[in-house]
Amino acid sequence: MTDPLKLLLLVGVGVAAGFLNVFAGGGSTLVLPTLIFMGLDATVANGTNRVAIVLQTIAAVLSFHNEGHSDVKRSLTLGAWTMPGAIAGAVVAQRVGGALFERILGLVMIGVVLSMFASPASRPPAPGGGSRSWLVYPAMFALGFYGGFIQVGIGFALMAALFHLEGASLVRVNMHKVFIVLVYTLPALAVFAWSGHVDWTIGLLLGCSNACGSWWGARLAVRRGDRLIRYLLVVAIVIMALKLFGLF
Repeated sequence: MTDPLKLLLLVGVGVAAGFLNVFAGGGSTLVLPTLIFMGLDATVANGTNRVAIVLQTIAAVLSFHNEGHSDVKRSLTLGAWTMPGAIAGAVVAQRVGGALFERILGLVMIGVVLSMFASPASRPPAPGGGSRSWLVYPAMFALGFYGGFIQVGIGFALMAALFHLEGASLVRVNMHKVFIVLVYTLPALAVFAWSGHVDWTIGLLLGCSNACGSWWGARLAVRRGDRLIRYLLVVAIVIMALKLFGLF
């Protein structure tokens, strides 16, 4: 990681990913392929990304708090349900070979592309929101497993679940989302670190970049300016997914 161009790429991707992960979602679709293309093993890239996610979500939580949006008790309750699933998902990720993980990542990224156009979380909530459903708890456990395993696209899934099952407005969806991701990422990171699948130098540099992007993303989370970003992301994600499948 001494190449200045690679360092610049990492910082740029980090800022963009941090912003997208809070503002809408999908930032890890940029980070994981970038880390893999820069030479990291797929499992190490998966673990290293968790360092950045932790720093990013801390910055976002603080930014939401400064903007007057915070519900620590409810966020912790929802986050607690994701933790067992996240630990299980991270353990499973250790047992998946790098080549297989890249194929899984490619499939997930294609699914994320499709979800960008169909995700209910991309639509504004109905006035007054909906009612809370008990199904939000098993949904948090399942999403925790997915987040612990691969992370990519978890933002969109959490937004959809919180929007429909928690009955939250868009701003509260994003507020809870970043807090929940912070809660389940800590034990997932510990699993990856314990097994030696974290590059701390790259992770901390990426994390500082993510934190900058997420701070500003949280401030703009209630705006509806993500449509163009989603379309631009589609092109990059499709190219990266094809590369992961070895098609060019």
